[in-house]
Amino acid sequence: MSDFDNLETLLVEIDDFTAFITLNRPAARNAMNFKMVEEITSVFESLRDNRDVRCVVLSGADGTFCAGGDIKEMREKTVPNGDSRINLDVMLRTVNQSAQVVIAKVEGAALGGGLGLVCVSDIAIASDNAQFGMPEVRLGVSPAFISPFVLQRMGLTRTRELMLTGRRFGSQLALDYSLVHMTCAPQDIDDCVQVQLNDIRLCAPRAIAATKDLIFTVLENSLGDTVEYRANLLNTLRSGEEAQEGMKAFLEKRPAAWVKKERDT
Repeated sequence: MSDFDNLETLLVEIDDFTAFITLNRPAARNAMNFKMVEEITSVFESLRDNRDVRCVVLSGADGTFCAGGDIKEMREKTVPNGDSRINLDVMLRTVNQSAQVVIAKVEGAALGGGLGLVCVSDIAIASDNAQFGMPEVRLGVSPAFISPFVLQRMGLTRTRELMLTGRRFGSQLALDYSLVHMTCAPQDIDDCVQVQLNDIRLCAPRAIAATKDLIFTVLENSLGDTVEYRANLLNTLRSGEEAQEGMKAFLEKRPAAWVKKERDT
């Protein structure tokens, strides 16, 4: 998908090196229906090879991140179990292994699938009033699709307690559980996001994409199986135009070419 103006459930704006994606079903507290799942997958796929975009900021309209899945749709429609574009697992895997740095800006509720989205972000920033939870068991279902991502993010001990009770918890506990990386007052959340963007501005686009691939390759394979891959990756990057520019800039004590000066405001 290249025409972001035709999206039904998302707002997408690209500013400088960042794509801002807003879940936009405020009347449903930004609950994810099949259309939203498909559109999130499509937008991230369209950004996969775009090295002009180094970061994606995910947020929700009207002060709510995502209240989970669309309950009405869940009652009426069978959830796809293959590699369908409306499969939540496909969407989460696509976001998880995005070539960009993914920042979740979490305000209000992040429940069920919304919590799953937080789990596949690289950096999660939560306002002090955010609420998290996996209420599926209280609805008579199970957090099936998000389970591997939650386990990877928070570990077995905490995940089993949260999944089996369905209890909600606030942003401070989310920080303690390693679900989010930082919390802040609601009025400060945009400034906290900007601090992260200022850091990402210093990072090389191709190096970001290569490092995201490195993380998951190393995670999913034994150390011995990745030795050659890791050595080849470093040598390939080191000899490339981007790394040569970065190292030259360091020695010359100047910003690298990809570090643009902040625009006048």
